[in-house]
Amino acid sequence: MSQSLADLEKQLDSLLRKQEKSEFVIGLGYGNNPAYGDKKVNYEVPVVMKTFIAPTVSYYHKTGLFANVSGYYLFGANGTPWFEWDLTAGYDYSRNKKFLTGISYTKYIFADSADVPVTPINNELFAYFYYRDWWLQPGISLDLGWGSAEERDGPGPLTRTIHGTDFNVVAAVRHPFIFMDVLKADDAVLLTPSFGLTMGTANYYSNLKAFQYASRSPMIKSFHDNFSNIEDLVLPPSNQTKTGFEFRALDFTLSLSYVFGKITLSPSYTVFKPFQGEDKSLVGYFTARIGVTLK
Repeated sequence: MSQSLADLEKQLDSLLRKQEKSEFVIGLGYGNNPAYGDKKVNYEVPVVMKTFIAPTVSYYHKTGLFANVSGYYLFGANGTPWFEWDLTAGYDYSRNKKFLTGISYTKYIFADSADVPVTPINNELFAYFYYRDWWLQPGISLDLGWGSAEERDGPGPLTRTIHGTDFNVVAAVRHPFIFMDVLKADDAVLLTPSFGLTMGTANYYSNLKAFQYASRSPMIKSFHDNFSNIEDLVLPPSNQTKTGFEFRALDFTLSLSYVFGKITLSPSYTVFKPFQGEDKSLVGYFTARIGVTLK
């Protein structure tokens, strides 16, 4: 995905020079996640997209260091509704007017939920760079995921350890439009259209930032249908053609961030065209976030 809501808010913070102070932020996100109805994945039952909310607590230091904790609550869950926890730490450099860059590490902790398939991708290293001295701002993101998971081997008590990696590159171009004092004094609106081209591997289901064009949208149903059993989901089958480094998707994202006082509202809508799989039709999805800054 070319631009996340977090990226948008960092850019707005930079434009408003909010990075000169340290602050706590409490947020609540909204989106969709695929629900499989069975830990082992029942391929006779279609994937259902279920709504989730994601409360987040973040701390941003004026030096650019930050850390946050996010939990994901799935409505209508079969089993544990709190299906995922994310622990993130990173650094953003936004003091230079010509570029914006940063790096972060995320540890994904998945609950033993019937709605979430086993995946070895539970670590993520993400880095991004945007050159913003031109009217059209080019950017690039590097996204590496790796890890391991325990998977039951057959109906008995035996288990096996699965190791896996995925790597993606997202090339993007965008232009931010910023408006001050729109509805009241001292408010601000940042409207950012952006195009992104995702390239890389898609060996495993994951919530990597570069893979969210699929995992947060109905496209995951097609991803699910390309596998015949749970072993195929975590260990790609011999006839799979998605394990190489290939063009994955082209997306257009329209993001908006509205800041008034201590509150930030950030809705976003993404339309993308996948390049892999049988169904290459356009797919769209909506996400949103509200954040409250604590002084």
